[in-house]
Amino acid sequence: MKKAKLNFSRLVLFIVLSMTIISSLFTGQSNDNGILDAGDRNASPTFTAAFLGQTEVNEADALPTALPKNYKDLRFYPGGIPFGVKFYTDGIIVIGFSDVEGENGKCNPAYDAGIRLKDVITKVNGKEISRASDLTGAVEGSDGKAISLTYVRGGKEFTAHITPKYSSAEGRYKSGLWIRDSGAGIGTVTFIDPHSLTFAGLGHGICDGDTGELIPMDRGSVLDVKINGIAKGTPGAPGEIKGYFSSGKTGTLIGNTTCGVYGVLGALPKSLPSEPLPLATRNEISEGTAYIWCTLDDSGPQKYSIKISDINRSANGNKCFAISITDKALIEKTGGIVQGMSGSPIIQNGKLVGAVTHVLINDPTMGYGIFIENMLNAANMPMAKAS
Repeated sequence: MKKAKLNFSRLVLFIVLSMTIISSLFTGQSNDNGILDAGDRNASPTFTAAFLGQTEVNEADALPTALPKNYKDLRFYPGGIPFGVKFYTDGIIVIGFSDVEGENGKCNPAYDAGIRLKDVITKVNGKEISRASDLTGAVEGSDGKAISLTYVRGGKEFTAHITPKYSSAEGRYKSGLWIRDSGAGIGTVTFIDPHSLTFAGLGHGICDGDTGELIPMDRGSVLDVKINGIAKGTPGAPGEIKGYFSSGKTGTLIGNTTCGVYGVLGALPKSLPSEPLPLATRNEISEGTAYIWCTLDDSGPQKYSIKISDINRSANGNKCFAISITDKALIEKTGGIVQGMSGSPIIQNGKLVGAVTHVLINDPTMGYGIFIENMLNAANMPMAKAS
């Protein structure tokens, strides 16, 4: 009977976790300034920020400042279309701890051995691992004997030796770790290179919802998305665009940076809002009117007016200037900026100048944008010269 109850409990936990993965990836993280990434929902708790919740970035750390030599010649399709992502991490991320209760009381083998929150486990007993199940299998099959874990912290590699403890309640050996290895979610495309079909989106990175750290991504697939609803934002309660994956793989996600994600598409999407546009440098952007492209329903990308202010021309991160929503139709539909709009391209004077990245929690009509050149620098994408 106890075994039956235990198996049922595990089944319920599995179902709950699976539902969370489908519904919450890319739910942003608030910070002390009341700012939320306008990132994207409908993904795994593993990585809420990407297209959602991005942590504060030390902009002085920076990105390369050298733009492509042919920057002035580049022409990109503005995006404004939603895209889905499924990905695996490069290693197993430690997101928490849970003491193991055995015959001699509670203990935490992993923590006692030196493992800490945000560590990325890459090897077990010298063998590379890529799934949480690899670590779980090694722990449960240890028979209580010590195993070695190779992990990365702050860019440096370390090794810890842990001795799994037998859980009387669950009838198996445990390490005391909570870990993650994959995620899924939806976001907004900022631009597409018409020559190479490389693209970038979000304007901020995919971060772990528990640790707030940028996810070390191994590989990912890009999928089409259908929008099926909007939760309107109100002061203190950020809204969101809701959607679901609608097809198989349409591209490959290559990188995850503090200034956005990037990858390659298999074909040019059919619902792009305009012909390729030239790019504006940070010195060409001016305070005043502009507009964004974003998709809120099955009618495709629509144009909405905004105002740009407080430009920080030295910013190398993802909050480079303030934006306010002035379009009454958009405010009526969404309340302003909502999660899922991260990456919406910003156009001013006929040029692509950047993307929406954050929303102010206490005023959803206000937020931040990123310079388009910061997204290019971070991605370091191969660009073909415009013909």
